[in-house]
Amino acid sequence: MKLNTNNNAYIIIYSAILVVIVAFLLAFVYQKLKPMQDANVALDKEKQILCSLNIRDLSDAEADSTYHKLLTKIDSIGEGKDRKPYIYHFKVNGQMKYVFPLKGMGLWAGISGFIALNEDKNTVYGAYFDHESETAGLGAEIKDSQEWQEKFQGKKVFDDKGSIAIGVEKKIEDSKKAYEVDAVTGATLTSNGVRDMLRDGFKQYEKFLKEK
Repeated sequence: MKLNTNNNAYIIIYSAILVVIVAFLLAFVYQKLKPMQDANVALDKEKQILCSLNIRDLSDAEADSTYHKLLTKIDSIGEGKDRKPYIYHFKVNGQMKYVFPLKGMGLWAGISGFIALNEDKNTVYGAYFDHESETAGLGAEIKDSQEWQEKFQGKKVFDDKGSIAIGVEKKIEDSKKAYEVDAVTGATLTSNGVRDMLRDGFKQYEKFLKEK
């Protein structure tokens, strides 16, 4: 008996079988690739953290090796299931450095960063920022411009009164030059996002930072 391929039932059954097969293949490929994807995400995070420690331009193998060689421990100061946020402790050239993950909002979407502080828990050793979809040549400079990231080196997180003062501003007053960095030209909203991310982000670490 010849199948009637124009029959509605045949078309529905055929489509359903095809959808199941495609879904199975996609799930199979996803499961096979997931370990590799997870490894790439972890390696990218290691490289970003190393950039905040002023260690850049390493191969994948060098970055992974250097990261684990310098890392001494990871502290969790959060509560709940995932225990976030974390503080990364590194020994660089015999000196302790603390790296803090930060997250915020830019002009179009999320921004993030890692800030490394010296052992005094107040002086910036290095910084690295990333973004999801900031404008190329403008807001994207928070990631693309190493020169801009390096402006954070030596800045203080706290002012003389113990308040969080680190930030990004279009015009910096003389009294705030020890804490603030010039905003990215033409990217006011993204720069404001970095400022808010720094100040709000460090609030969650304030207890640790003020411990002696």
